[in-house]
Amino acid sequence: MKGVLEQRIPLGDKFIQHIDLCLTCRACEAACPSGVAYGGLVDGVRPLIEQARGRRGWREVARDTALRSVLPDTARLRWLGRALRFYQRSGVQVLARRSGLLERLGVATLEQELPPLPPLQNWRAVYPASGSPRGEVGLFLGCVARLADAETLDATIFVLNRLGYTVHVPQTQACCGALHRHGGEPGMADALASRNVAAFEGVSAVIATASGCGATLAEYPAAAGAEGQGFSGRVTDVSTFLDRAEHWAGVEVAPLAARIAVHDPCTLRNVLRAAPAVYALLGRIPEAIVEPLAGNDQCCGAAGAYHLQQPQMAALLQGDKIEAIKRSGARILATSNVGCALWLAQGLRAQGVELQVNHPVTILARQMGYTGLCST
Repeated sequence: MKGVLEQRIPLGDKFIQHIDLCLTCRACEAACPSGVAYGGLVDGVRPLIEQARGRRGWREVARDTALRSVLPDTARLRWLGRALRFYQRSGVQVLARRSGLLERLGVATLEQELPPLPPLQNWRAVYPASGSPRGEVGLFLGCVARLADAETLDATIFVLNRLGYTVHVPQTQACCGALHRHGGEPGMADALASRNVAAFEGVSAVIATASGCGATLAEYPAAAGAEGQGFSGRVTDVSTFLDRAEHWAGVEVAPLAARIAVHDPCTLRNVLRAAPAVYALLGRIPEAIVEPLAGNDQCCGAAGAYHLQQPQMAALLQGDKIEAIKRSGARILATSNVGCALWLAQGLRAQGVELQVNHPVTILARQMGYTGLCST
């Protein structure tokens, strides 16, 4: 990258391919004794790559539209959610899959990742604590999770309320900007960072359920200056926050006689360094056998939009995970990132493997009496 910036190495196809194949899993950062911030460096060079690509086809135009017009706009995101739910429930999905149109358009993988979407949730601004109040926190919703993983967000509210925390859900919050940052759109990513910093002003803790979002929120100082520094210091992965909570006495957790395999998302393991909290949290469930998934030091291949841009490499990595899951003998797979969950669930369905894929907090919440979406 330095060679390209100093014009000693050409910004040609070979260099672009090398950067494009990088998962940005940041395992190199976790291993580097010098603390080289490779994630920031590679994101910094990607805008140059986008400029050098030249002509753009319809797929690139669709990508740009999603990044610039849909994900940052809550109203448009909700419209997309309604359209996708209609697509799934009306029979159009069946016809589209049979026709081969999705393959010709190059969106078959993305379409297959979508689980059956529930009705859109109308998140309230405040969810009061149950019993004696012990604190107040803010919940980051994200963009994909609002549509495809609302249950995790709702389960998080349930557990936090039970522990005595009032949960604030700022209505002006937006997408974290991770896809924009990794996709060579730093201006949009910075704008989203500033918007979220303002939305959560005055909240003592910002709870992130998706580790990909949490990792991005935790690095806002580079995007939002001094205000971002104060914001990022308040960002906490939900498993870490709950593991540190001191109000578990008297909380009943029903036994679960099942083997739970835990997948460590790269962002949780290599950026937030918060993977141990997941095991401690699930360890609160009596009779549950909690074990790490073999090969947790390797990326699952989802990596944001990587699996859409590098499908062959992503499929190889996904295949390794699916085989590890099969060998684990687990009945439940726990993972702390919505992108990883959707990608792994799609791979399991494709091979006919029936296995629950859930966020750790959702698994715990069910054993605490949580029965389903209730936030409308």
